[in-house]
Amino acid sequence: MTGYIGEFEELVLLTISGLGDEAYGVAIKEDIEKRCRRDISIGALHSTISRLDEKGYIKSWLGDPTQERGGRRKRFFELTRSGVNILHETKALRDELWKVSKTKLALNK
Repeated sequence: MTGYIGEFEELVLLTISGLGDEAYGVAIKEDIEKRCRRDISIGALHSTISRLDEKGYIKSWLGDPTQERGGRRKRFFELTRSGVNILHETKALRDELWKVSKTKLALNK
């Protein structure tokens, strides 16, 4: 594996990928909260986004100003090639670990 991402970083990357052109701060936060059924602070999200940007896993751009935001612009995010690669590496590692652990993790019916 060429790098390492934590659980929350993985959630953020996957959410950005899933949201596509609508991947901006509030949408990412709301999607993670809905899917994971847990509250996250916008500060924790921004820290994680900054870290992912520093690692080169995401890039961002500013959208057009909108009236509903009082003329402010949204910052949108997308995965870089490195971001896609780290997600594939992380999934491959998880799949490998699940495969060797499946007997011990079998649910009793």
